[in-house]
Amino acid sequence: MKEINYLPKNELEIINLYFNAANYLSIGQIYLMDNPLLKEPLKLEHIKPRLLGHWGTSPGLNFIYAHLNRIIKKYDLNALFITGPGHGGPAILANTYIEGTFSEFYPNITQDYAGLKTLFKQFSAPGGVPSHVSPLTPGSIHEGGELGYALSHAYGAALDNPDLTVFCVVGDGEAETGPMAASWHINKFLNPETDGIVVPILHLNGYKINNPTIFARISKEELINLFKGYGYKPYIVEDESVDSAHHKMASVLDKISKEIHKIKTGYKKNMPDAENRPLYPMIILKTPKGWTCPKEIDGLKLEGYWRAHQVPITDFGEKPEHIKILENWMKSYEPEKLFDEQGSLINAIKEFPPKKDKRMSANLCGNGGLLTKDLILPDFSAYAEKVEKPAVKYGKATTTLGYYLRDIVEKNQDNFRIFSPDEHNSNRLNAVFEATDRQWWGDIFDYDDHLAHKGRVIEILSEHTCEGLLEGYLLTGRHGFFSCYEAFIHIIDSMFNQHAKWLKEADEVEWRRPIPSLNYLLTSHVWRQDHNGFSHQDPGFIDHVITKKPKYIRVYLPPDTNTLLVTADECFRSKNRINVIIAGKQEELQWYNMDSAIKTCAKGLGIMDFASNDKGEEPDIVMACAGDVPTLETLAAVSILNELVPEIKIRVINVIDLMTLTPKEEHPDGLSDKEFDTLFTENKPVVFAFHGYPWLIHRLCYRRKNHPTFMYGAIKKKERLPRRSIWR
Repeated sequence: MKEINYLPKNELEIINLYFNAANYLSIGQIYLMDNPLLKEPLKLEHIKPRLLGHWGTSPGLNFIYAHLNRIIKKYDLNALFITGPGHGGPAILANTYIEGTFSEFYPNITQDYAGLKTLFKQFSAPGGVPSHVSPLTPGSIHEGGELGYALSHAYGAALDNPDLTVFCVVGDGEAETGPMAASWHINKFLNPETDGIVVPILHLNGYKINNPTIFARISKEELINLFKGYGYKPYIVEDESVDSAHHKMASVLDKISKEIHKIKTGYKKNMPDAENRPLYPMIILKTPKGWTCPKEIDGLKLEGYWRAHQVPITDFGEKPEHIKILENWMKSYEPEKLFDEQGSLINAIKEFPPKKDKRMSANLCGNGGLLTKDLILPDFSAYAEKVEKPAVKYGKATTTLGYYLRDIVEKNQDNFRIFSPDEHNSNRLNAVFEATDRQWWGDIFDYDDHLAHKGRVIEILSEHTCEGLLEGYLLTGRHGFFSCYEAFIHIIDSMFNQHAKWLKEADEVEWRRPIPSLNYLLTSHVWRQDHNGFSHQDPGFIDHVITKKPKYIRVYLPPDTNTLLVTADECFRSKNRINVIIAGKQEELQWYNMDSAIKTCAKGLGIMDFASNDKGEEPDIVMACAGDVPTLETLAAVSILNELVPEIKIRVINVIDLMTLTPKEEHPDGLSDKEFDTLFTENKPVVFAFHGYPWLIHRLCYRRKNHPTFMYGAIKKKERLPRRSIWR
């Protein structure tokens, strides 16, 4: 690059001061519990007895953050920062402290000597903050502990946020993951007029925990060609000299800021090339791992090597000389030039970041609940199947749901989206396309089906990408829906885990506002794989879901159209939950009129009076069911029993909200023991036909009084299921 001295001297000085302060604060969090400004010689008792945290990625994150602050002020950007290397928690916390947001949210972490000491002590300590970029971190929507999803979260945040620029740091370890490989393609869906801009920053520091990274060990030509092939315009910033790297990074970010402005204004003004997908800029930043730490420790390479990944200098008790090495390292940032006598950052550093909600850690998108608008929902009863008598009329539940979704889309043009891995039509939701199209910025031919540059449906054959986009969309305050084949939702098991953890942690953070719920529709389910067979049969996602904290999860098994409509409405109105709806897409008998569907769904379960003959007396047997096919099979079995042994008193119970089976003390929807016994009796046999694996019902009901009487009709083995009765 030609711009060797791109920055004026005064700008270089202040950005270096900021960089040094962020690095010093990052190291202090990892190492110190006392003597935060090294006003006395460092001693063993000043160092934490257990050292936790990751230094390796932190200086790179601090470098990026400093430069983004510069361009936010210069170009008045509305910017969100997503940290793929979530292990770099010390760096992000350091920057939020410098920006002042951390002290605003946590007033006990004051901007002085005492506050510094508390900031350092609380890091990765009981009652403090974790070492990752967690919900406790201001401005964060992405923890990054599990790698692969940073970019899909970033693009999800950018959707329908036309004035937002999302800077997303992807570590070179994360760049090796499968989900990240698909995420690079999301630029083929972004609409430059109605959506924001995502600027990926691929940070190559060369190493993972103990190994080199692929992207750091291929040629520059191969690297550039790869990302050009993905549809980006890559800029490489590479240097080991801090001052030289500052000049290069500033130059590149100025160019990128101007390109972003050109892209946005071009599409707003409908310039001649506005129909073509722009080449979105990205940065490939190559700096040493653990940049600015000691070059060696005990004769072994440290800076620029995997040994700097976590805690670079250890064993202070056994090797007292390491204490002096740490002290010299920390003093190399000249803390006396960064902090005043009271331990406050000097004014030059305080004034460097943007102000108020222009700070990345104060961006409202980082606390999406503040931006949430309730959906305008149509009256679901307007779509009701007219059921005058149960088990006479046929209907298609998900087809009807498609009309309901169509009108939600129509009424919510900028805060509701549908995501699917190429299964939207297969799941019979076609009616949505009466109101919208699939958003798409690849080539479009005149014979394509509902592909357009604007649309509320995004389909990409990557469950990871759909999930990541939806999560990013929800975390920034909007609403969404994910339809998928039941067997293949397992692909995102771990992403579901992480989102459930985020909801739980965020709910315990006072200043975090609730966000719209994550809603799944799982269809093409295990009992209706007439031609796909064994590969498409697995109902086990339910088992996975119920392991999470009960407050945040719901599992619904509506057996017909009207119960599906009532359930969907409930899910779309909820917040801070993960709702899983499992429903068939085939034509099926209808059991509930709308009034009875509303009443049954309100309780979560109910007696099917038309199929029961106990007439309010104690039954001889309870026939229970959960799921559309199990309901059909149960009622068929009851019909046979009525013919063969008409004297038996049978009670039929249909369970829609699966969590009603749990004790009231454990789940908000759970039944009390008295309510459960009233329905299922205290000692009569219960034959339960269930959509999934039988041990799940055992797990939910094993503490109930009559649990020993339970018998199951369910999937008992992982085997190919022919189209035949559940009672085999």
